[in-house]
Amino acid sequence: MKTTLYLTRHGQTQWNIEQRLQGHQDSPLTELGLQHAAWLSESMSSIELDAIYASSSPRTLKTAEILLRDRTIDIVPEDDLKEIHMGSWEGQRNTDIENHSPDDHFDFWNNPHQYVPTNGGESYHDLQRRVFPKIQEIIARNEGKSILIVTHAATLKVIMAFFEGRELANLWLPPIVHSTALCKVVCEGDQIAVELYGDTSHYRGN
Repeated sequence: MKTTLYLTRHGQTQWNIEQRLQGHQDSPLTELGLQHAAWLSESMSSIELDAIYASSSPRTLKTAEILLRDRTIDIVPEDDLKEIHMGSWEGQRNTDIENHSPDDHFDFWNNPHQYVPTNGGESYHDLQRRVFPKIQEIIARNEGKSILIVTHAATLKVIMAFFEGRELANLWLPPIVHSTALCKVVCEGDQIAVELYGDTSHYRGN
């Protein structure tokens, strides 16, 4: 029995533009972020969805609402699908973090398997332990159905690494998951097929 997962990242936010790390904090979607979500919504309009799960962060819930369109299903908010928690880094600009915590910053982006947070946040191993059981639970609860999951950059990369069997050390290697980039994974028994990863073909005028 085939279970199909569509997974995407939230639309661009104000803090994305300002290059501030968000984590469990939030900022509103930009006009471009709203546009990207609308374009993805239109491109997915003919796809029958049985369930929509979203991180409980406002930026992901707003994106999910746009993707819902006129479907008569509920959006299920899940805390376990939230972005990696970055502690005291949240709200700070990426360049400022690089200046005051160069080693930790380097490991966060280049050695995720070795990153040990000193900011009160999560490690990538912590994120895996939070996210993997939730993804397995969602699949088990919706066997044979079509599911949409709306989440965040690091969380989505961790989920896709889970499906690909990718080592954590290689987490940030391409493909990049841009605003509303779409992934598609088909699960049938023990067989997993990644059919899309980071697709932005719904973008217009680029």
